Amino acid sequence: MTVLKTSLRNFLAHKGRMALSATAVLLSVAFVCGTLVFTDTMNATFDKLFANVASDVSVGPKENDDAQQTGRPATVPASLREKLARIDGVAKVEPSADSRQLTVVDGRKKSLSPTSGAPTVGANWDEGAKKSVEITSGHEPHGPAEVVLDSDTADKHGVKTGDTLRVIAAPGDFTVKVVGIATYKTTNPGAAVFYFDTPTAQAKLLGSTDEFSGYGLTAASGVSDEQLKERVSAALGSSAGDYALRTAAESKEENKKDIGSFLDVMKYALLGFAGIAVLVGIFLIVNTFSMLVAQRTREIGLMRAIGSSRRQILRSVLVEAVLLGVVGSVLGIGGGVALAVGLMELMGSMGMKLDTSELTIKAATPIVGLAIGVLVTVLAAFLPAFKATKISPMAALRDAGTPADGKAGKVRAAIGLVLTAAGGLALAAAARSDDAAAGSGMLGLGVFLTLVGFVVVGPLLAGFVVRVISAVVLRVFGPVGRLAERNALRNPRRTGATASALMIGLALVAALSVVGSSMVASATEQLDKSVGADFIVQSENQQPLSPAVVKALKSAGHVEHVTEYTVVNAKITTPDGRSGTQRLSAVTPTYADDVRAETVEGDLKDAYAKDAMSVPEGFAKDHGVKLGDRLTVAMVDGRTAKLTVKAVTSDDTSIDKGAMYTDIATARSYLPAGKMPLDLMVLAKAADGQTKQAAAALKASVEDYPQVKVRDQSDYKKLIQDQVGQLLNMIYGLLALAIIVAVLGVVNTLALSVVERTREIGLLRAIGLSRRQMRRMIRLESVVIALFGALLGLGLGMAWGTTAQKLLALQGLGVLDIPWPTIIAVFVGSAVVGLLAALIPAFRAGRMNVLNAIATD
Repeated sequence: MTVLKTSLRNFLAHKGRMALSATAVLLSVAFVCGTLVFTDTMNATFDKLFANVASDVSVGPKENDDAQQTGRPATVPASLREKLARIDGVAKVEPSADSRQLTVVDGRKKSLSPTSGAPTVGANWDEGAKKSVEITSGHEPHGPAEVVLDSDTADKHGVKTGDTLRVIAAPGDFTVKVVGIATYKTTNPGAAVFYFDTPTAQAKLLGSTDEFSGYGLTAASGVSDEQLKERVSAALGSSAGDYALRTAAESKEENKKDIGSFLDVMKYALLGFAGIAVLVGIFLIVNTFSMLVAQRTREIGLMRAIGSSRRQILRSVLVEAVLLGVVGSVLGIGGGVALAVGLMELMGSMGMKLDTSELTIKAATPIVGLAIGVLVTVLAAFLPAFKATKISPMAALRDAGTPADGKAGKVRAAIGLVLTAAGGLALAAAARSDDAAAGSGMLGLGVFLTLVGFVVVGPLLAGFVVRVISAVVLRVFGPVGRLAERNALRNPRRTGATASALMIGLALVAALSVVGSSMVASATEQLDKSVGADFIVQSENQQPLSPAVVKALKSAGHVEHVTEYTVVNAKITTPDGRSGTQRLSAVTPTYADDVRAETVEGDLKDAYAKDAMSVPEGFAKDHGVKLGDRLTVAMVDGRTAKLTVKAVTSDDTSIDKGAMYTDIATARSYLPAGKMPLDLMVLAKAADGQTKQAAAALKASVEDYPQVKVRDQSDYKKLIQDQVGQLLNMIYGLLALAIIVAVLGVVNTLALSVVERTREIGLLRAIGLSRRQMRRMIRLESVVIALFGALLGLGLGMAWGTTAQKLLALQGLGVLDIPWPTIIAVFVGSAVVGLLAALIPAFRAGRMNVLNAIATD
């Protein structure tokens, strides 16, 4: 009880000093709990949605990952409906007709598709639709010219009943009038959903009134889902294997698997960044308790002198850590709920409306948050607490601080150097690796060892690096600058720990900047080197181009030629007897001019002759394929061809690496018209001297198709740069939490350092140091620590990024590009961060009463 009282007294006496450490715990726990609450809420919401729409038993087409991308969904015959209705135990059969391969355009020729990446869905209005949405304006669709859309899409784009929309689908375009607005009963999964009557959905989305997307069966009273599934399977007999039969529970699990993979990636990515913040917070807590123990050396010595045991001292400090962990964790759990609500609002702005009334807080979430916060705090505080037990009572009463352990410092330096050297060797091995998988393993090992090594050797580096930084930055400030330098060097271990917290976040920023910049530079070089076409035409929503779009592009003026590009799935049998499904790039012969693929054997133009093809270098080596060999190519959903290898392409590229080429006319000759994949991309070459006119003509030709974008090479390079930039900005935003925690560490270190040096500050003021000079000294000390951390982090990050780029070179991304503007901006920004972090500690130091400070013992 005495130990607990002492711990409580000390905790409350130093509550101001504990506040920033508690904030670090709060932020880390909030990130973890917020992620768990958010993903649990998403899972619960989608579970409810899937449960509402699932039929007792569903009958759909068998999944085929190798099916040709025709722009039309897989279907089942409409004639199956009557057979299913006759099965004993089937109370109702509800056919569905839906597709995600469509674009809907309003009267201003603006696409109504989501910009978040969610799909655009066209479906028939049936009983299944009524389970998830309800008509809140207008009426149900009747006839081929009517449509109902979801309220979120209508609100976002200002669509009202009575408006006319144009639907662009693979079977053809058609116009409809909005007759109703439907509102989701649970959640809008982010999709734009359009409901048609059943015959229209069949004819216009599936391409035939003789097909359906599937059937939903309702079980008769007393018949379980499993029993009904068995009866359906028995009734279908040998043809049951051609269909996917699922109970409601199985449909729910299948839907959960699709959305669950996305949610799992999001969950573990967020938890990974939370882990980085926790790691950075550990440095803050270690520094806090190390300085508190040093400042209470006399107090601890007195407690030892009057009979307190080492165990009691240890327990006293650890109890303070537990209190800190509990307070920070409880606040962090509340912050996590708030963060989850914020994430839900963010998803809502992107089109996925999540109701906060559905907020799901599982019992495990606060337990996990509390356990992480307390455990991390206690572990971080253990080393300072253990050192406190080694203080001699008499030495403590005689000295103002804890004496340094020179032997321990040498051992630490040796361990740090060994770890850093081992990490450097691992990075070097990764950079020289010829195998991406093995190289990635060595890269991961190198990153871990160098990071730990730099953290351990930080105090040793502080003595040298801080002097170098000071010589460049601080000497211009005269005596005040020298004082700031000496303060930063006074306790290298503390300076190293504070800088290491900042180092971790900045190392990741630098590494990702190098990788992202190198990817953009490599792709740009490959475009310049390989792409001869003037224009690249693709659909913005990653859907194939409809035949109408391709026809319009071909009719554009000022264009020398238009090249079609699609992918055909085929089972290829090689001379060594092995076979497997491959993706065959089917293109028009002008592709050889538009994309200059290097060959190691033969001429690529010959591969576009009738019944000819090319293979990549790696495939040829693995299967013993030589120029002139005839390969058996069985087109999926088509006939089998014998294609002659006319060229072997080089693997030393990132554009179309590993592609097999054949003429699109050859592919069409072996595939039925309804099974030929739609074009995924079109390339265009302008007539000589008519590039601007060709660009205008191509854009005008697809003006009615807003989902189709015509880009020249500059536009395409910018697209790549923007995509990489968006990803990096998102990652930087998540890393910002760790950097914020590191900045709190700098603030805390300076604040505690000011308290520790109270008497010294009083003496400096007494001999003539002004308040302004005092504040400047504290700020300069903070800047040096921040720049020290930045220098270590940026150097380490560039080493990681450079090594990663060497591995990317194995995939054809061979250009190393160091983004010096970003690196310099981060370094300068670190100095600014140092200045800001020192504002409060410097203000406090400048406000000290000189006499009271000198009198401090």
